[in-house]
Amino acid sequence: MATHTASKRQRAAVANQHFEQGLVTATFGRHVSVLCDDGVERLCHPRGKKNQAVVGDRIQWSLSADQGTIESVLPRRNLFFRQDDMRTKSFAANIDQIVVFLGAEPEYSDMQLSRALIAAQAEGISAIIVLNKHDLTDLFNRSWQRLKPYRDMGLTVLPLSLNAQAPFGMEALAPLLKNRASLVLGPSGAGKSTLINTLVPMATVHTQEISRALNSGKHTTTSTTWYWLDETHSAAIIDSPGFQEFGLHHIQPAELAKWMPDLAAHMGACKFHNCTHMHEPGCPVQTAVEDGGIDENRYRIYQELFDFLDNIPSYR
Repeated sequence: MATHTASKRQRAAVANQHFEQGLVTATFGRHVSVLCDDGVERLCHPRGKKNQAVVGDRIQWSLSADQGTIESVLPRRNLFFRQDDMRTKSFAANIDQIVVFLGAEPEYSDMQLSRALIAAQAEGISAIIVLNKHDLTDLFNRSWQRLKPYRDMGLTVLPLSLNAQAPFGMEALAPLLKNRASLVLGPSGAGKSTLINTLVPMATVHTQEISRALNSGKHTTTSTTWYWLDETHSAAIIDSPGFQEFGLHHIQPAELAKWMPDLAAHMGACKFHNCTHMHEPGCPVQTAVEDGGIDENRYRIYQELFDFLDNIPSYR
């Protein structure tokens, strides 16, 4: 009984303990960089073996030697993540939008683009698409035409060129980043690093400083990093890798169509309540495909994703 009473007192003491708070601005394995509310950036680590904090999280921390210890992750408004059969990869929390950054060259994947948009839609996170390399006229025009279905469904799609000899489009993109935390995703070669360095000229210096603090010698390219875009900290850009393998194992096949706005616009009047929108009679989604109201390539992506998700083992 005495031991139980002492344990209760210890838990109560921990619950009443005052912890400092901060914003996670970068993740490196078990370590995270935290911009603390006192204005100092500190390295923090979790008490256990696994780090649950991601970029964009607000955390409570306590001082431990020359580093901080993460005591808790405060409630999130959203979490942008992917999930495959091996693991869940969390990109960032508490974000306002994703910016899918594509290039006219190399050719981007419609499937990967759709997967990223579905993951955002399922978390209630808005999205914009940026197509870079406007200066590559023929390639750009071809890629721009491929993005027509996304414009038709109401998504903002912007043209851009970060070529120093032919700059174009930043005046349209910049206002959409104001007062928002924006996560940038994109395939290799699209020019995402150039965008980050254009928006945040000191980005490279910042990551080098974190690397020195970690004694890693160089920046870990698989990390996700938060950069403020202004001195008032009202807007931020979050740089993250990992566009290629965008798993959607957390999406149930029966819910897939409602996370695809072009299909969702035609749902609600199906003859069968459990309609898959693929072979059932009286399905307005299939009718819209036949009538040209839904792009055939987008519908093909839906079919492939549905079949894939429907064949994932039920114990997931």
